[in-house]
Amino acid sequence: MNAKVSKLLNEQIAKELYSAYLYLDFSIFYEAQGLDGFANWYMIQAQEERDHAMLFLKYLQNNGEKVTLEAIEKPDKVLNVLMDPLKFGFEHEQYVTSLINDIYAAAYDVKDFRTMQFLDWFVKEQLEEEKNADDMIKKMELFGNDSKGLYSLDSEYAARVYSAPSLVL
Repeated sequence: MNAKVSKLLNEQIAKELYSAYLYLDFSIFYEAQGLDGFANWYMIQAQEERDHAMLFLKYLQNNGEKVTLEAIEKPDKVLNVLMDPLKFGFEHEQYVTSLINDIYAAAYDVKDFRTMQFLDWFVKEQLEEEKNADDMIKKMELFGNDSKGLYSLDSEYAARVYSAPSLVL
């Protein structure tokens, strides 16, 4: 595997774990606000991100690459109002999409078709992640200022259950 591609894949492990940490912070914020459904949504997001990190790790191992674990940064977002985690989450997903695209471009440059195929799942996943984050913002803008609407949204998000990624390595 190309050294640059390997390095970017290794770095992505810590970035996915940071994402998990960030979403865990969002979950804690919503739990403190009494919004258990929103807290559930982000707790599941945190689990998904941990799984993504493990997929990158396993991919590197399966390709005989050395895995180097980096420090995970502390979430630095200040959460004041209910909309903050939603907006920060959308921005973060756009950032993650850019990271995946950068790895894909590096793999493309060296004709690493196996890594490109591995990343195809993440490209599709990021489309879903950005859409979900954007939808949450739109719903909060529409219904979040109404207590019954907020209750309904919270109930909707409480119904989310965890589903492990179906990516085969």
